[in-house]
Amino acid sequence: MEILENPWPNPALPLLGVELPTLTLKSTSGSFDITPGNDLRMYVCGITPYDATHLGHAATYLTFDLINRYTSLGGGKVHFVENITDIDEPLLERAERDGTDWESLGQRETDLFASDMSALRILAPEWFVPATKTMDLVDVAISAMQNNGFVYELEGDLYFRTQSFLDELPYSLETCLSIFGERGGDPARPGKEHPLDPVLWLANKNGEPGWDSSHGYGRPGWHIECAVISLRYLLGSKFLTGDSTRTSLIDIQGGGSDLIFPHHFMSAVQVKAITGQQFARGYVHTGMIGLDGEKMSKSKGNLVFVSKLLAEGVDPVVIRFALLRDHYSQDRMWSEAKLIQSQADVDRIRGALSRNEVAPTTQVVAQIINALSQNLDTPVAIGSLLAWVEATEAGQTGGSTGELARALDSALGLAF
Repeated sequence: MEILENPWPNPALPLLGVELPTLTLKSTSGSFDITPGNDLRMYVCGITPYDATHLGHAATYLTFDLINRYTSLGGGKVHFVENITDIDEPLLERAERDGTDWESLGQRETDLFASDMSALRILAPEWFVPATKTMDLVDVAISAMQNNGFVYELEGDLYFRTQSFLDELPYSLETCLSIFGERGGDPARPGKEHPLDPVLWLANKNGEPGWDSSHGYGRPGWHIECAVISLRYLLGSKFLTGDSTRTSLIDIQGGGSDLIFPHHFMSAVQVKAITGQQFARGYVHTGMIGLDGEKMSKSKGNLVFVSKLLAEGVDPVVIRFALLRDHYSQDRMWSEAKLIQSQADVDRIRGALSRNEVAPTTQVVAQIINALSQNLDTPVAIGSLLAWVEATEAGQTGGSTGELARALDSALGLAF
């Protein structure tokens, strides 16, 4: 798997011709603003490619696509990096279960992910970076942390000292310990200085894949991969020294709410251990998606895959529209009824846009843009669009279908 620049074709982004208000986003630590015309550094955690893209993935990447679109439409340059965790326990376990090569499995699922993202009109990241292509970066980053006193060795493995950062935990220590054990951590391992210390480098064992490094033959822990990929591809040559011209090295770190801890916390404090600076100005997290009243999860076997919906003939615009109906930050449920309703609404919107005379459009475009500017309030934006459809069906006139279609395409990614 290779490092890819612009890994799938980007759809055209029609210009709006209107002035955009400041984009206000809610972070786990409070609100922050993205000023139109300013450049944006954004890092979004990518997939572990051992299974197909499910609706939780789609909802997450759709959220950051909206930020990407809004910033680009406002005249800012978006420096957007996404990783691929193409070496991790779940990938190795799935490959062993299926009797397949782990690299082939990772490549196949990554290709499918790119195809799904393209179908959903998600703007591609500037850089799409597999963890396996960054071992040299991980090596020097661990050495930098070692020189700064944040690394210790335990039975050949290297661990990161969290003690200096425990006052920054997003939850109580007790809660963090519980989550850490559930999400890849090893809080009960004897000999660790603190139960929350995460592994930086695993010494090779049981014939697993490994890489040569100055720290021995092995492979990196999960969090250090994202730390170094974000630094290298958003800061360039300053990835070890930081950027003294900025109070935070990047603007947005993003992903699902299940990444708040430990992953985003650990990545951020490791960046601070390397550079001495705060990592991100804001942390934007998307809610989880359930199915028919139950949590959607691999263990329950109730995941809804984008590729399966597409293969069944579901219009990708309908999938995107259905995901936009709910606010990105809220946990929400998926159901067949929601998909059916979204198909009906998309049909009505297409019907309205095909008319020669339509209701006024300038105001609804302004309403959609204003809703997006307020923490990506897509339910309000969709509500404004459906109200316009009702007005058009009621016989109101004076609008321009071209004006509205361009706005829906560029701002919401809905090409009707």
